[in-house]
Amino acid sequence: MNYHTQAYPMLEEVEVLLEELIDTDECELVVFNDDINTFEHVAKILIKVCQHSPEQAEQCTLIIHYKGKCTVKKGSRSKLKPMCEAILDAGIQAAIV
Repeated sequence: MNYHTQAYPMLEEVEVLLEELIDTDECELVVFNDDINTFEHVAKILIKVCQHSPEQAEQCTLIIHYKGKCTVKKGSRSKLKPMCEAILDAGIQAAIV
């Protein structure tokens, strides 16, 4: 058998960022209560940014109002960061913890 004519599958080198390997811990996106934003505005943003159902968004707004804060989404920091920025851009206080 001639080893030089045997076909070998092409190996593809994949580059993985260290940040992606480290970013496996689950974080929480927390929204905080304020005296400025309405229930409707916060619910609308949660539906748009976090893909909440209207019922889920309403429940979160009630928790935010009565408890002072609510975890609205869980996931990796890299997944939550753009959501947090969009919520902040809407004038709502939020943080990843």
